[in-house]
Amino acid sequence: MTRTHRLIVLLAAIALLGAVAVGATLHAAGRAAEKDRTQPGGPEVRPGPVLLDAPGRTVFRNMAWGPHRDELTSVPAADPGGARTASGVRCLRFHSAGGTGVCLQAVHGKLRDGYRALVLDAHLHERHRYGLSGIPTRARVSPSGRTVAWTVFVSGDSYAGTSFSTRTSIADAASGGLERNLEDYRFFLDGRPHRAADLNVWGVTFADDTRFFATVATGGQTYLVRGDRRERTLRSVHRNVECPSLSPDGTRVAYKKRVAGVSSDAPWRLYVLDLRTLRETATAEGRSVDDQAVWRDGRTLVYSLPGAYGSDLWTVPADGSGRPRLLARAALAPAFPAG
Repeated sequence: MTRTHRLIVLLAAIALLGAVAVGATLHAAGRAAEKDRTQPGGPEVRPGPVLLDAPGRTVFRNMAWGPHRDELTSVPAADPGGARTASGVRCLRFHSAGGTGVCLQAVHGKLRDGYRALVLDAHLHERHRYGLSGIPTRARVSPSGRTVAWTVFVSGDSYAGTSFSTRTSIADAASGGLERNLEDYRFFLDGRPHRAADLNVWGVTFADDTRFFATVATGGQTYLVRGDRRERTLRSVHRNVECPSLSPDGTRVAYKKRVAGVSSDAPWRLYVLDLRTLRETATAEGRSVDDQAVWRDGRTLVYSLPGAYGSDLWTVPADGSGRPRLLARAALAPAFPAG
């Protein structure tokens, strides 16, 4: 074989290997694109329009592997495990009410990554944008849709330990005005002014546009607090309450409570507090719930637990009866529009 022939054979082999590599890459990409639908037990996910105020639809973050992972998706409320419509909008944390959404996103830059909060209208169009100083963890919208809140970790990345710091902000969805840090509010512990360098606030849940509940941590204790934006105050209500969620009628708070005798890595159980009597009721969920539960209606709580795709949604009655039931696999951060 001449030198010219050897060169032709070498070039042909290189071209063949390149074609095989490209083909394999395209095949793998195609399989990844289909993974939402073909992986056993995985939900069907297809792109399409998503509205935050569509009656009879539930919106949540899709956790299924594939091209639509982390996108806000919509499903029929009557069939939460059914086919999903993916919006193209990606969120790490999400909530919506009154036709307004708050979406906490990762931002990938050339020099470094970061996070931001977007206030969205009912069509998922951006209304306001805010840079975040830490890792997104909680988000809520007031029932009217006029006020939004979010919490980020500014140090540490878990509520389970004690070496973490949070920052909670509240924004006006109409004007864009921002209260950057609720730690600037006056805190009253058992009716007395209390100042502490270790104060942390997280997990806002709104009663209306000016009144809310949240968690305050100080001195190694956590407290349910009642917040007032006009007075700029936080007043303690009950101990050992984290990530509260106010019921639709405003009379009860679902929350995660630390219980004794369990692993420090999984210390919480899901409880409900009657705000009139301060009577606590343990739900039938016996696993550790590290989430801010959502009220599906006046009787049922929805929350996330670890699953094969990262997170699944479960339900349990709020009155302590019944048992936990799987609502939707590969899902996180649900919102249930009224109507």
